[in-house]
Amino acid sequence: MTADTSPAPRQAGASRLSRHVGELIFAVLLFALGLYALIGSFAIRVPGNAQVGPTVFPMLVSVILLGSSAVIIVGTLRGHFGPAEEGEDIDPNAKTDWLTLAKLVGLVIAHILLIPLIGWAPAAAVLFGGAAWSLGAKRWWVALLVGLAVGLIIQIVFGELLGLSLPLGPVLSWLGPLI
Repeated sequence: MTADTSPAPRQAGASRLSRHVGELIFAVLLFALGLYALIGSFAIRVPGNAQVGPTVFPMLVSVILLGSSAVIIVGTLRGHFGPAEEGEDIDPNAKTDWLTLAKLVGLVIAHILLIPLIGWAPAAAVLFGGAAWSLGAKRWWVALLVGLAVGLIIQIVFGELLGLSLPLGPVLSWLGPLI
């Protein structure tokens, strides 16, 4: 007579949910972000003569975040999980590169602090080029130039055509009369 050494059976639903708790946490955080963005969009000052005020885009993004997170939450609770990653270059045993993550977080903080000092486009260039450098780009200076170009396009489209306040800063203040 042999003893049964198999683990005690668990409830199927609880087992599946515990294996995919990350998906549920992601969905709940996504929902919280959508709710935060929606509440914050009501605090945006709207000029009296605006036909399509500055709250339209944040509200649209908030509704998309809330809707997609609700679908993910319901799907996860019903047992519909995303497929496991099967990419050939994925190493499930790889450690998190905390130095690269710290560089990226530092660049985002630097971007936020640099916007009022040097303007939107140069700060975007620093963020873009710095992110490329921290992720291992060989020609980071090309990413810096691309970041400046993208920053200028965003400056023109959002700042000038849509009337949002993206500061040119002292570096690009000479562009004011041109755009």
